[in-house]
Amino acid sequence: MSGDPEVQDTPAEVDAAFRTLRRIAVTYFILFVVVLASFPVLTMTLGWWTESRLGGLSPAYLTAAVGLYVVFAVIGIAAATLSSSVETRMLGGTPAEPDAVAEET
Repeated sequence: MSGDPEVQDTPAEVDAAFRTLRRIAVTYFILFVVVLASFPVLTMTLGWWTESRLGGLSPAYLTAAVGLYVVFAVIGIAAATLSSSVETRMLGGTPAEPDAVAEET
Protein backbone atom coordinates (compact mmCIF):
# COMPACT_ATOMS: atom_id res chain seq x y z
CA MET A 1 0.00 0.00 0.00
CA SER A 2 1.58 3.32 -1.00
CA GLY A 3 1.19 6.46 1.09
CA ASP A 4 0.30 6.80 4.73
CA PRO A 5 -3.31 6.16 5.60
CA GLU A 6 -5.02 8.77 7.73
CA VAL A 7 -4.62 7.86 11.37
CA GLN A 8 -7.85 7.75 13.35
CA ASP A 9 -7.58 7.51 17.12
CA THR A 10 -10.46 5.89 18.93
CA PRO A 11 -12.34 7.83 21.61
CA ALA A 12 -10.93 5.44 24.22
CA GLU A 13 -7.36 6.20 23.11
CA VAL A 14 -8.00 9.94 23.20
CA ASP A 15 -9.62 9.68 26.63
CA ALA A 16 -6.69 7.64 27.99
CA ALA A 17 -4.21 10.15 26.58
CA PHE A 18 -6.19 13.04 28.06
CA ARG A 19 -6.27 11.42 31.51
CA THR A 20 -2.53 10.70 31.37
CA LEU A 21 -1.68 14.24 30.24
CA ARG A 22 -3.93 15.69 32.95
CA ARG A 23 -2.16 13.58 35.57
CA ILE A 24 1.22 14.84 34.32
CA ALA A 25 0.01 18.45 34.39
CA VAL A 26 -1.36 18.14 37.92
CA THR A 27 1.84 16.46 39.14
CA TYR A 28 4.06 19.20 37.73
CA PHE A 29 1.69 21.88 39.07
CA ILE A 30 1.97 20.39 42.56
CA LEU A 31 5.76 20.35 42.20
CA PHE A 32 5.65 24.00 41.13
CA VAL A 33 3.50 24.98 44.13
CA VAL A 34 5.71 23.05 46.56
CA VAL A 35 8.85 24.78 45.26
CA LEU A 36 7.12 28.15 45.36
CA ALA A 37 5.73 27.58 48.88
CA SER A 38 9.05 26.35 50.23
CA PHE A 39 10.64 29.76 49.68
CA PRO A 40 8.56 31.69 52.28
CA VAL A 41 8.71 28.70 54.65
CA LEU A 42 12.50 28.78 54.51
CA THR A 43 12.49 32.53 55.02
CA MET A 44 10.30 32.30 58.13
CA THR A 45 11.97 29.27 59.72
CA LEU A 46 15.68 29.65 58.98
CA GLY A 47 17.42 32.78 60.20
CA TRP A 48 20.60 32.11 58.25
CA TRP A 49 18.54 31.99 55.03
CA THR A 50 18.23 35.79 55.11
CA GLU A 51 21.07 36.80 57.43
CA SER A 52 24.13 35.00 56.02
CA ARG A 53 25.98 36.34 52.99
CA LEU A 54 27.32 34.69 49.87
CA GLY A 55 29.33 37.30 47.99
CA GLY A 56 27.40 40.08 49.74
CA LEU A 57 23.96 38.59 48.97
CA SER A 58 21.79 36.37 51.14
CA PRO A 59 20.86 32.86 49.99
CA ALA A 60 17.22 33.96 50.00
CA TYR A 61 17.94 36.82 47.61
CA LEU A 62 20.06 34.66 45.30
CA THR A 63 17.33 32.03 45.21
CA ALA A 64 14.64 34.61 44.43
CA ALA A 65 16.78 36.45 41.88
CA VAL A 66 18.17 33.47 39.97
CA GLY A 67 17.36 30.08 41.46
CA LEU A 68 13.59 30.15 41.13
CA TYR A 69 13.77 31.09 37.45
CA VAL A 70 16.13 28.20 36.75
CA VAL A 71 13.97 25.74 38.70
CA PHE A 72 10.78 26.93 36.98
CA ALA A 73 12.42 26.65 33.55
CA VAL A 74 13.57 23.10 34.33
CA ILE A 75 10.08 22.14 35.58
CA GLY A 76 8.48 23.64 32.45
CA ILE A 77 10.88 21.93 30.06
CA ALA A 78 10.50 18.59 31.85
CA ALA A 79 6.70 18.82 31.81
CA ALA A 80 6.57 19.79 28.14
CA THR A 81 9.02 17.07 27.11
CA LEU A 82 7.21 14.36 29.05
CA SER A 83 3.77 15.47 27.81
CA SER A 84 4.92 15.56 24.22
CA SER A 85 6.52 12.14 24.52
CA VAL A 86 3.43 10.61 26.11
CA GLU A 87 1.14 12.13 23.50
CA THR A 88 3.33 10.89 20.66
CA ARG A 89 3.40 7.36 22.05
CA MET A 90 -0.30 7.20 22.89
CA LEU A 91 -1.83 8.93 19.86
CA GLY A 92 -1.24 9.07 16.15
CA GLY A 93 0.59 5.82 15.70
CA THR A 94 -0.53 3.01 13.50
CA PRO A 95 -0.11 -0.51 14.85
CA ALA A 96 2.43 -2.57 12.96
CA GLU A 97 0.62 -5.08 10.78
CA PRO A 98 2.48 -8.38 10.35
CA ASP A 99 1.49 -8.64 6.66
CA ALA A 100 2.78 -5.15 5.84
CA VAL A 101 6.07 -5.80 7.63
CA ALA A 102 6.53 -9.09 5.77
CA GLU A 103 5.94 -7.39 2.38
CA GLU A 104 8.54 -4.71 3.04
CA THR A 105 11.33 -7.19 3.84
